[in-house]
Amino acid sequence: MIAMIVKTRVFELCNGRHKNLSQLAQDMGISVSQVYRMREGKRNINQKFIVGATKAFPEHKFDDLFYFAPDSPTVINNHQHQGGLKDGGRVLISAKGQDRR
Repeated sequence: MIAMIVKTRVFELCNGRHKNLSQLAQDMGISVSQVYRMREGKRNINQKFIVGATKAFPEHKFDDLFYFAPDSPTVINNHQHQGGLKDGGRVLISAKGQDRR
C-alpha cells in the first residue's frame, strides 16, 4: 500500500489575490511563519491550516484547495528513508527497523 499525504493548491490560488504571505496568513487566521513553513514543505498540513484555507477561500470547495498525493521518501546522503532522525547526516533507525522519535 502506498502512503498518501495531503497537499494544497492554496499557494497557487493566492497569486494575485494576496500581495504576500502576511496577507494570506491574516486571511487564514494563522501565523506567517506557519504559512511560510507550509509553503516551503517544512511542515505538514494540519487542521489549523485546513480551517484557515477554507476561511480565506470560501468560494472554493475542499477538493479545490487540497488533494492527496503519494508520499515519497526523503533522501539524505543519497539514501532513502521514511522519516528517521538525522545525526550528522546519518539516519538513526532502531534495531527493530523502526524510526527513533
